[in-house]
Amino acid sequence: MEKGLLIVVSGPAGSGKGTVNAMLLESEEYAFSVSATTRDPRPGEVHGKNYLYITREDFEGRIARGEMLEHTVYCDNYYGTPLKEAMEVLESGRNLILEIEVEGAMNVKRRYPDAVLIMLLPPSFAVQEARLRGRATETEDCILKRLERTKSEVALLNHYDYVVYNRDNGAGICADDIRAIVRAEKCSVRRHAKASEDYFV
Repeated sequence: MEKGLLIVVSGPAGSGKGTVNAMLLESEEYAFSVSATTRDPRPGEVHGKNYLYITREDFEGRIARGEMLEHTVYCDNYYGTPLKEAMEVLESGRNLILEIEVEGAMNVKRRYPDAVLIMLLPPSFAVQEARLRGRATETEDCILKRLERTKSEVALLNHYDYVVYNRDNGAGICADDIRAIVRAEKCSVRRHAKASEDYFV
């Protein structure tokens, strides 16, 4: 069975990551990794669906044993991707989507060089700001912090393999672009290093 691809999708707030990834997950070819965290569940969240809610002691033990593919600390809580569950998905032949921030993406690439890193971007910074303000769900201070964070996120774009622009009402096109990237990656020579040898067997 052909091994699945590990696909990291990152992007600043307002890039539409959740919408695009949900479209990909409509196909059984793709699976989503449930992250682990030490924060408490919020109302309505379900263990094993939204996150794996574990203790700080458990999380730190997993880090020490090398059982986390990547992890980070945000607001004094750990967040990360359990390695075992991620590898099980890839071995099943499905493509695993990790929706993580740029720091986590860099960690994944170091730990798993075969990962395909995709940066999802709005068409421009001005459009991103308009989208965030259009939501009317966050304070002005929060919006400004998200916009400022975008500068450090986009600064790492050259460490990614692909950039996909999510233009207005373009989530479906973005999903198609990512599917095309996956198809191309699966045909890349670097993923078939022994093809010339195997051909004559």
